Amino acid sequence: MQGIKEVREIVQQAKEEKAYHGRKTLLFVDEIHRFNKAQQDAFLPHVERGDIILIGATTENPSFEVNSALLSRSRVFVLQSLQPEEIRVLLNRALADARWPEGQNIQVEDEALDFLCEQAQGDARVALNTLELAAATVEKGRPLTLETLQEVLQKKPLLYDKGAEEHYNVISAFIKSLRGSDPDAALYWLARMIEAGEDPLFIVRRLVIFAAEDVGNADPRGLELAVATMQALHFVGMPEGRIPLAQATTYLATAPKSNASYVGIGEALAEVRKSGALPVPLHIRNAPTGLMKDLGYHQGYRYAHDFEGGFAPQQHLPDSLKNRRFYRPTDRGYEKMIGERMRHWHNLSRPEQKEGPEEKPENDTN
Repeated sequence: MQGIKEVREIVQQAKEEKAYHGRKTLLFVDEIHRFNKAQQDAFLPHVERGDIILIGATTENPSFEVNSALLSRSRVFVLQSLQPEEIRVLLNRALADARWPEGQNIQVEDEALDFLCEQAQGDARVALNTLELAAATVEKGRPLTLETLQEVLQKKPLLYDKGAEEHYNVISAFIKSLRGSDPDAALYWLARMIEAGEDPLFIVRRLVIFAAEDVGNADPRGLELAVATMQALHFVGMPEGRIPLAQATTYLATAPKSNASYVGIGEALAEVRKSGALPVPLHIRNAPTGLMKDLGYHQGYRYAHDFEGGFAPQQHLPDSLKNRRFYRPTDRGYEKMIGERMRHWHNLSRPEQKEGPEEKPENDTN
């Protein structure tokens, strides 16, 4: 459609169809984001009255590109990129379709078809157009080879089969390069994955895990950056998404490393599985009822903010795990400061230390 004038003409026809024949009109608008907000407003009254059933397709984020009033009356369906095996089905259909002259009796080598399915990046139109162009360049009676597709795409295949061994080899090399504080190698393996068509969200998920597992509290900003990278990928997509991916990769590779949180939760889970649901110490239980107070709930609880430095020496673990440590900070990065703070608290917890006020009034509920 060219604009509002054509919309009005179509709506008028739709009204006549509904009035004289009782038929509803389905109006499909491709690239609806190309209509500005004022033009989109023209659809609204006709959608509300049921003159038309509007389907709008867009490659942009509808939250930004579609009129909010129109969007609120619509149901949004997110169409995902096709998987390589789905593109293969479409290509095989095209090759078998007699209406496509170039596709008649053309044989395509399996490795060539695999290559095309991967390089299409989930876009069936790219795959079909490339196949058509490649088929037109092949001599009659000769199969379509990998070399022919490389020439058409001006791209050589990388040894990288998603879901198979090389996929796991490359992601392993990527993570180990990050852990080994080697930003150059990490960027190389990142580039290998991007160039081979790896799902960028798979990469950023691994970055988020790495930030928590291997950088941890040595640099807490690492996890913030990894999550921000995930949001940036959703917002800008590829190929521009390679830039925040590279930033997160180099930051995490050069950040101080600590797996103390990762080790700590592992040990804590092992203890829970071993010892079960140990009782919560009475003094750190809430006491919302009189009966609970009579049973000793909350008695002796020390409210940290009433103590100097905001720290109140007291036991928080079950009795059988008293003094057990799960989190052991390293001396690297910000975690070195955490360790110093914890040692200071440990010294304050010694029996010879002078104690502060015993209990917090009942308004504390946590």
